[in-house]
Amino acid sequence: MTPAARVQTSIELLDSIIEAARSKGAPADRILAEWFRNNRFAGSKDRRAIRELVFAAIRACGPMPASGRSAMLRLGEVDENIPALFDGSNYGPAAIRDGESAAAGGVAPEWLEQRLAASDVTGQETEALLERAPLDLRVNTLKADRATLELPEPASTTAAPNGLRVEPGTQVEQWPAFRDGAIEVQDTGSQLACMAVAAQPGETVIDLCAGGGGKTLALAAAMDNLGRLIASDTDRNRLSRLAPRAERAGATNIQTILLNPAQELDAFADFTGQADAVLIDAPCSGTGTWRRNPEARWRLDEKELARLTDIQSYLLDLAVKLVKPGGRIVYVTCSLLDEEGAGQFDAFLGRHSELRAKELPLPLGRPRGKGIRLSPFHDGTDGFFIACAE
Repeated sequence: MTPAARVQTSIELLDSIIEAARSKGAPADRILAEWFRNNRFAGSKDRRAIRELVFAAIRACGPMPASGRSAMLRLGEVDENIPALFDGSNYGPAAIRDGESAAAGGVAPEWLEQRLAASDVTGQETEALLERAPLDLRVNTLKADRATLELPEPASTTAAPNGLRVEPGTQVEQWPAFRDGAIEVQDTGSQLACMAVAAQPGETVIDLCAGGGGKTLALAAAMDNLGRLIASDTDRNRLSRLAPRAERAGATNIQTILLNPAQELDAFADFTGQADAVLIDAPCSGTGTWRRNPEARWRLDEKELARLTDIQSYLLDLAVKLVKPGGRIVYVTCSLLDEEGAGQFDAFLGRHSELRAKELPLPLGRPRGKGIRLSPFHDGTDGFFIACAE
């Protein structure tokens, strides 16, 4: 493909991504993967160039652009190589018209930038949210040791006890260590969230919003497969991915529970008041993950944010009924908004005077309210709020 044809293809893909964001459809990664699968004529260099163009254009826009073309024109304002490729050639984009406008820049839609600023996320903090994320790995201690693990490419250690970092784009899924379950892909911040649970062998631990089970597997390793580890979620498809991952990782103490919304206590009848620890990796805005999913900025609106904060509050109150006296509740969101983090946790403690915030001795992060905030700018991790009550 010519450079101009790559730009035109990227514009068409951006149109699909923008429409999907409007309709809450497939994420950008899935749209790109499907296009690559159906268009084999695009070689590996073409695919890499198109992916980079698409995500660079998404990151260059603040509010949702009107079209893929306007998004690419916005990228042309920060990348001097782009405008010349609007040359009207075969398979390339039409020439730029006089007065044709580009999409607006910025970090996010205005209302969301205001919410971030109210949470002291400004300047370099916001800019870092749109940088390319590193690729972090967790060494699975059920099968390997970080100090002696041999990998085919260089890796540096991270602040997480079992963390490694490799170059973005590294095909770790093709490594024997990945296929054998010795490593998992997991952001350092996510690993530290699991560290905050301080899960011990023999305990009863509930991962209340387990999803695909990334944190569940880290907890199983920390427990050395001893004790009860309950992974629950309301999403059947996501929860179904855990079983094959657990088998590969050698995690044998996991029990899954599919939850029906508003009927969670029925499903947890055998565990009410029994848990040593409950991890709430709550559904949230995902503002801390924009480095990986930059188009998520366009999917969020104030109504959705209000819905998410209601769910977070509900889950925190549910955890109180599951934890035993003296047990701990660890609350985690991959968000930098206080209404999902410090403010949400303060409100929770206000409703439950029997609980107190517990200090978390994490190697990264800064105090935020009664918890810890991790951020891409300060810590090189995804953005997280992590807090513990007992």
